[in-house]
Parts: sequence; structure tokens; C-alpha cells
Amino acid sequence: MKKYIMPIFLALLTGLLLGRFVLNQYEFEGKIVSVAAKGRQAYFIASGIYNSKDEMEEKNKLFPYYIYNLKDDQYHVYIGITFSNKNSDKIKGYYKDLGYDTSIEEININNNNFITVLEQYDNLLENSNEDEVIGTICSQVLNKYEELVLDDNKD
Repeated sequence: MKKYIMPIFLALLTGLLLGRFVLNQYEFEGKIVSVAAKGRQAYFIASGIYNSKDEMEEKNKLFPYYIYNLKDDQYHVYIGITFSNKNSDKIKGYYKDLGYDTSIEEININNNNFITVLEQYDNLLENSNEDEVIGTICSQVLNKYEELVLDDNKD
């Protein structure tokens, strides 16, 4: 019996050390993210991040419609949303032609009503190359996002 105690102890110690090593490889920022989240990843076309609401409003007054999210005391401004990578490039190109520098962020959307609406707008956007139509679709999508997601979260 005594000859089994040392190998068992070494196996447990090795397991603990390897387990701790593997878990330390993950960056944990104090928030828990659901692995099996219901919803879909969407591409949000961002126009910038601002430190104050006044600065944000001043820099984005030429956009016909935009939404913003207050995150870490900064205002993140979005001017387009889509599920399609091809459409995100199309929207980004549209704003680049207008002289705006944009970036793309991936954000998970859990609102089923908005997912359905965005899929329909994505089909319209995919079949259109006219600048006026692209701008109108972006504005309508943002309006629906505000109506179905942001206003729903306030309740």
C-alpha cells in the first residue's frame, strides 16, 4: 500500500499544476460570457469612439442617422449593421466614398425580431449598388435596431 501513495500524490500534484497552467492561459476580465449564446454575430460599422457626448454629436452631425453605445465612459458610434461580410464591405465602401473613415466590429445580437428584420434588409442591400439605396437601408436598419433592441432593453 505504501508504494502506491507516492505515485498517487505525484499524479495529483501534476494534475493540479497542469490544470492551473491551462486555466491561467485564459484572460479573465471579471465578466462571464455565455458560450452557447442564442443570437447571431452582426457586423457593426463604427464611425468612431468619443470621450464626450458633445464631441460625438459634433463629429457625427452630417450622418443622416446613427446610434451610439456608452461603454467604459466612451461613446461608440455606429452607422451601419449587417450580417453579411460582403454587405459590411459595401457599407464601409459607401462611407469611404463620402470621405468617412470607418471600422467594423462584431457584436452578438439576441433579439429575434431584429434578426428577422436585418435578414430582410441584408437581402435588399445585397441586390443593390446604388448609393442612395445603401444610405437609406443603413438608416432604416439603425432605426429598427433602436426601436427593437435599444428601446426594449430600457424596459
